[in-house]
Amino acid sequence: MELIRGLHNLRDRHRGCALAIGNFDGLHRGHQELLAHAREHGRKLGVPSTAMFFEPTPREFFTPDRAPPRISEFRDKMRRFERVGMDRLICLRFDAGLAAMSAESFVDDLILDRLGARAVVVGVDFRYGANRMGDSAQLRQHVTARGAVADIVDAVMAGNERCSSTAIREAMATADLDRIERQLGRRHSMIGRVRHGLKLGRKLGMRTANIHLRHVPALRLGIYAVVGWATGERRRWSGVASLGVRPTVGGTRPLLETHFFDNSDDWYGREIEIEFVRYLRPEMHFDSLEALAEQMQRDAAQARMLLA
Repeated sequence: MELIRGLHNLRDRHRGCALAIGNFDGLHRGHQELLAHAREHGRKLGVPSTAMFFEPTPREFFTPDRAPPRISEFRDKMRRFERVGMDRLICLRFDAGLAAMSAESFVDDLILDRLGARAVVVGVDFRYGANRMGDSAQLRQHVTARGAVADIVDAVMAGNERCSSTAIREAMATADLDRIERQLGRRHSMIGRVRHGLKLGRKLGMRTANIHLRHVPALRLGIYAVVGWATGERRRWSGVASLGVRPTVGGTRPLLETHFFDNSDDWYGREIEIEFVRYLRPEMHFDSLEALAEQMQRDAAQARMLLA
């Protein structure tokens, strides 16, 4: 899978594709349907299946203080695209220039001329262009007039609920992992490379593999029973994880710390995936490291029992 970051990295060889457009935060079942349509069009037309998304998201650009929290980090998104079998990703920087682009220019100049899209796949509620003036009906008109395929995909349902990033964020705010799984079609997980930390877990008798997060996650901060593994390996390890900012030691940046049971591997530098199985309790401040260590042992025992 090829990743193209920014319009300046587009080359003539990138012209011609079956293009799905969206933010794809979380890659829920609705997103998966869009990507499946793009792959099918790509197969029929003999062009690469391509997904285009934006960093930062439009809402993060326009209202950074009120933008919703991220369901997934950048690395998570890349791995999801890879797993569903996309050929190419285009990550565009959303800036003042892109925000000011008219709906007509976005489709005609960028999508059809510069990218040479042979098929364009969007959701039924897709909006684009300056002031969100373009909609899916207008996109269909522009694209078909130029001889390309316009594929407007209806909403996907998870039981009685529509699949959406908004619904997932609502479920994540309360750690409703069952509802999240129905929306995603899988358990929620986080992917990242293990970095060095304060070595606090080792001092407290529970060595952890730490993933630093760039954004405050949508998932409720707290302690979880988890299953984790290293990328490319089949062996799964049960464990207990803390998702939070570590208030007891004055932390401020979000971090995912995972203690794997019955495993003494050196995880540093490895890419791992942590799958959230059960929510145990909220993140808490403790008056001492001793009190924190005692609670960590209780959390680990509860997670072991639940995952047994």
